[in-house]
Amino acid sequence: EVQLVESGGGLVQAGGSLRLSCTASGLAFDDYAIGWFRQAPGKEREGVSCITIEVGSTYYANSVKGRFTISADNAKNTVYLQMNSLEPEDTAVYYCAAAYRLRVGPVAPPERLFGSWGQGTQVTVSS
Repeated sequence: EVQLVESGGGLVQAGGSLRLSCTASGLAFDDYAIGWFRQAPGKEREGVSCITIEVGSTYYANSVKGRFTISADNAKNTVYLQMNSLEPEDTAVYYCAAAYRLRVGPVAPPERLFGSWGQGTQVTVSS
């Protein structure tokens, strides 16, 4: 059974930084892409960033380009999302999800390709 556990959320002031972690188990890590999604109150869930573990290709939503960086530590089966220059608009519950054999490119991968999801971690950015 694939399990994903997010951590690292919290409360931060605008302009601050947080690093989210997503640790995966029950899967062959290199065979997957891991994505970060977020959902703010009253809004639809949106894709934030994604990485194909085997080759390291990445995707970023326009709203986070230049501020967020996704990376993977294969030895720890963990994907990180470094979030800098945070804005109140980044406030949301952040989820990580896994997609089998997904090759990430410059276009947002469809959410339906992600079959396993974590429980989410809250990020709150105060102004």
